[in-house]
Amino acid sequence: MTEPGTPGGPTALRIMLGAHLRRMREEAGISRGDAGYAIRGSESKISRLELGRVGFKVRDVEDLLSLYKLDDPEERARLLDLAKAANNPGWWQRYDDLTPNWFHSYLGLEMAAELIRTYEVQFVPGLLQTPDYARAVIQLGRSERLLPAEEIERLVALRMARQEALRATHTTKLWAVVDEAVLHRPIGGEAVLRAQLEHLADVSREPGVTLQILPFASGGYAATGGAFSLLRFADADLPDIVYIEHLTSAVYLDKREDLDEYVVTMDSLSIAASTPRQTHHLLTEIIKNLG
Repeated sequence: MTEPGTPGGPTALRIMLGAHLRRMREEAGISRGDAGYAIRGSESKISRLELGRVGFKVRDVEDLLSLYKLDDPEERARLLDLAKAANNPGWWQRYDDLTPNWFHSYLGLEMAAELIRTYEVQFVPGLLQTPDYARAVIQLGRSERLLPAEEIERLVALRMARQEALRATHTTKLWAVVDEAVLHRPIGGEAVLRAQLEHLADVSREPGVTLQILPFASGGYAATGGAFSLLRFADADLPDIVYIEHLTSAVYLDKREDLDEYVVTMDSLSIAASTPRQTHHLLTEIIKNLG
């Protein structure tokens, strides 16, 4: 199992390998149905493999490479190594028993992202939360009877590990736009909120973090649909992703028309929001007013 701080992860590797296999199949003029037959599977299995949604059997990859007539021994060995690496569990999978299936892919993509742009209207973004604030968010709408204290602490540990893993890569940039209402909502009580705001003031000065506040004074703005995140990757085989989380599910968008719409919306939010320097001033003023 990979450890926190390991760049990328199996999710990203599966998508990259799937993209390679799709291009090779198309260049060879072979249908998904014929490719599926060659590995004792179906057209839908090939589709899932090419989208990186399932793990790879090395034998299947070997058979597909032979079908696509890949003769270069070095390239063949590289792709087979990629298939093996894509099957290694990511460090976050030790928490799979606590997190919903639809969240697992996001964790892998988050670890592989070069840039994460997020807009939040309800809470401080998870990647900027303090342990106490995270604990209070996790407990919202729950009771100890429904979620034991031990599980809450493991979920807090996962959130902190995500933060540490992104810091350790020194490559992932986080750009967050947060509605000002978030900074006044006393999640966990005033003491927890104060500590969270002080933490935001500190991390907003880190080179890998850009924090902007959308102030009340800005009036209306484009993102009336709620919170969302944009993930961008350095590898050309990894398409940009829009991630929208709901109460019991999540949506992953990668079609160009959807991406363009959300990029324009995020850009509009960033223009309407505070500059980084103004952000620090806003946080300082809110902390002062807490008493």
